[in-house]
Amino acid sequence: MRCDLWPEGLASDHRDEIEQFFAGQLREPLATLLAFNASDRAVGFAELAIRSYAEGCVTDRVAYLEGWYVEAEARRQGVGRALVRAAEEWARSQGCTEFASDELIDNHVSAAAHRALGFQETVQIRCFRKVIKPSD
Repeated sequence: MRCDLWPEGLASDHRDEIEQFFAGQLREPLATLLAFNASDRAVGFAELAIRSYAEGCVTDRVAYLEGWYVEAEARRQGVGRALVRAAEEWARSQGCTEFASDELIDNHVSAAAHRALGFQETVQIRCFRKVIKPSD
């Protein structure tokens, strides 16, 4: 599922991160929630963190939905909603009063899902990167 959500990553890197998470060797995500279908097969997940800053938020301890994915055949059945509700409960248990997320600017399906679950869009940004070559 991580490969489907983040296809730019290698499957081996995703596997390594999952192993490190369960071994307690990663700083983030702080928590991972899994959703299972009636056959006890995982059909969705949410990865959670706490950030000191999130666009549009006013507190310095913001629960953050770092990754959120539901397999296509399980969508529109309440799985995504259940994951987000469980994530909100986790956030409350961590003392957070704000919960934030992001998605790519052209991901209209994700934006609609966020809005349907009560998220309010705060800003749209474009991020840039420039490689700085070492000095000679």
